[in-house]
Amino acid sequence: MKTKIIFTIVALSSTFLFSQKRVADIFFENFSYVKAAELYKETVKRGDSSMHVLTRLGDSYYNNSDTENAALWYALALKKYDKINPEYIYKYIQTQRSMGNFEEADKWLVQFKDIQNDDSRVDELRASNIALYESLKNREGLDVKTVNLDINTPYSDFGPYVFDNRFYFASAQNTENAIYSWNNEPFLDIYAADIKPMNDGMDSISNPIQIDFKGKDRKNVHEASVAITADGKTMYFTRYNVNKKNRAVYDKQGTSNLNIYRATKKDNGNWGDIIELPFNGVNFSTGHPALSPDNKTLYFVSDREGGYGQTDIYRVSIDGDTYGTPENLGPKVNTEGREMFPFVAKDNTLYFSSDGFLNLGLLDIFKTDVLNDANANVQNLGAPYNSGFDDFAYYINNDTQKGYFSSNRPNGKGSDDIYGFIAQPCKQVITGTVRDLKLLTPLSNATVQLIDETGKIVAETTSTENGLYEFDANCNQKYTVLGMKADYKDDKKDVQTTNVTDEKQTADLNLTPLINDNEIVINPIFFDFDKWDIRADAAYELENIVSVMRAHPNMVIKIESHTDSRGSDSYNLKLSDRRAKSTQQYLYSRGIATERIESAIGYGETQLVNECSNGVKCSKEKHQENRRSKFIILSGAN
Repeated sequence: MKTKIIFTIVALSSTFLFSQKRVADIFFENFSYVKAAELYKETVKRGDSSMHVLTRLGDSYYNNSDTENAALWYALALKKYDKINPEYIYKYIQTQRSMGNFEEADKWLVQFKDIQNDDSRVDELRASNIALYESLKNREGLDVKTVNLDINTPYSDFGPYVFDNRFYFASAQNTENAIYSWNNEPFLDIYAADIKPMNDGMDSISNPIQIDFKGKDRKNVHEASVAITADGKTMYFTRYNVNKKNRAVYDKQGTSNLNIYRATKKDNGNWGDIIELPFNGVNFSTGHPALSPDNKTLYFVSDREGGYGQTDIYRVSIDGDTYGTPENLGPKVNTEGREMFPFVAKDNTLYFSSDGFLNLGLLDIFKTDVLNDANANVQNLGAPYNSGFDDFAYYINNDTQKGYFSSNRPNGKGSDDIYGFIAQPCKQVITGTVRDLKLLTPLSNATVQLIDETGKIVAETTSTENGLYEFDANCNQKYTVLGMKADYKDDKKDVQTTNVTDEKQTADLNLTPLINDNEIVINPIFFDFDKWDIRADAAYELENIVSVMRAHPNMVIKIESHTDSRGSDSYNLKLSDRRAKSTQQYLYSRGIATERIESAIGYGETQLVNECSNGVKCSKEKHQENRRSKFIILSGAN
């Protein structure tokens, strides 16, 4: 007898172990991570520390942004199992970085790289250039508004730069200048224009005035590409290599190379005292100056010997009037092709143009964090900054996300035009009303969560007095909106945002009330034929009973189990009673005190709700109406 009792307990324990894990899975798959974590932890306590359970526990916390608890369970999984999906290693690395444990993160990063290098996806990564190329045509996630500036002319206009609310650029618009035979346009001058904010967030550029460097020969000299020091007293710019008479100097091949010059601002506001920088040369070009945010480094472009390609980006230190030795930025930036037009933003990001990296055609604009991280990679900015034509001379204000770039793309006003832009994350609004499904009345104070495609909860809010909720969401994303409220069953809706900024997506949520008069009403719970074990799908429904009783700590209920008329009366009575008591035991196992369940009784087929009694032919659906469990509230509902 004792052996039989022990066997029964062990069997029952095993059943509950399996049941809880499956129920936890159902909650996890429905984004109920708190409930899933609770059930997974109980499963661990009962002896199941499988990889599935440990990693699901980690994910339950990770998706709720609880990195500390996520790290705990991921660490246990990584310690216990040698072969594990590398995605869990990656998530563990992320949790360590989040908590500042960089040494631990780096340790696992080595293993992650080793595993991924042996991964079959390596071939896919090699082939991903095609997909990357396609993605460059239309960068998702950003709403970038661009405009062709009013100051553009039928000639070449490029090289935008902003300082002290003045807009500097190069232009060939002065038809009094000599004609440059390369493009049959006048030689370039540097201009300064007014900047005026507009209501649409863009800036209006107007009233360009040519900067007059005294003593310049107007016949055959280009001037372009400006960089100004933070104190506003020094300007670096590009000019043809000239002699003391300001005449262009040509090398043996008949080329007048570019040089960088320095000008000083005078008390009257004019620029003068032009000085050629010491690292220029007669037989190579040096141009396109750009300053670091602290003004201690000057970046430039040159085709001098010792580079990696046709033109490379270099840097040189500045100490007052003294300049260091030019240093090539190396193969992380420079290629066998052309690297040109560097610009260093306020956040120390390096932007430049190149035709040596994966691009849409000709020069594209790229960015890199190489000035902060020597191992940083180069990233193509994609459309709309880049096109199949030359795109170059990028400038951005990190604070306003406004900027400019130059391009010779079609439908411009001249050979090169300057485009203004303002970049903002492409956002949409997901909104809806939370209602009581039975009464169709709005539900206030319901919890609503926005869940991304990976299952991570990215935002949470509560419904208003009128049942309304609203989320800001990214464009071109798949989301799930989940609504919850005490005494109600959850409801969720899938939402797909588009690529149209500020468009609204509607997802109304209808929560099913669990309390109906004096009864807790859930979906039917099913048992296997001739069985009374609690299946996972039944346990999932019974968790609604658990939630209601937890929300009402003084509630007392009784359980009734009913069958249809098929089978003998005595058999149905016994079977329903066993199922009622099995249901009672499940609630006990979930922490519901014994005194809160007054009784659990099976009534067999003695309380049918329709005409389908013995001998009456009925459909499966009609018989189903009689197979039910009832949870009647005796007290404590308020």
